[in-house]
Amino acid sequence: MNAIKNKVQLIGFLGQVPDVKNIGEGKKVAHLSVATNETYKNAKGERVTETQWHTVIAWGKLAEIAEKYLVKGTEVAIEGKLINRNYTDKQGVKRYVTEVQANELLILTKKA
Repeated sequence: MNAIKNKVQLIGFLGQVPDVKNIGEGKKVAHLSVATNETYKNAKGERVTETQWHTVIAWGKLAEIAEKYLVKGTEVAIEGKLINRNYTDKQGVKRYVTEVQANELLILTKKA
């Protein structure tokens, strides 16, 4: 277990087309919005589905793959690590962000 310090694995669906930007010298970054669903039965025995949205960042080759192959609704498996960062917005308010930095991306949706 010592080797697993900061590892995230998600299987979910893209909520929108990846937002891909060129950041100079042929490098790209892609921002993905991935939804994961968890289903359980509540105290009344009713089936409840909760959706969590995750921001995923992909760099370089993974960003190029995302740009070329991913569309809204694509099912993906993502492995990466959690990144916490903060910034000050235009109104001077400090904002905190948690993202998944993708190391691997697997497309699960079959081609039509």
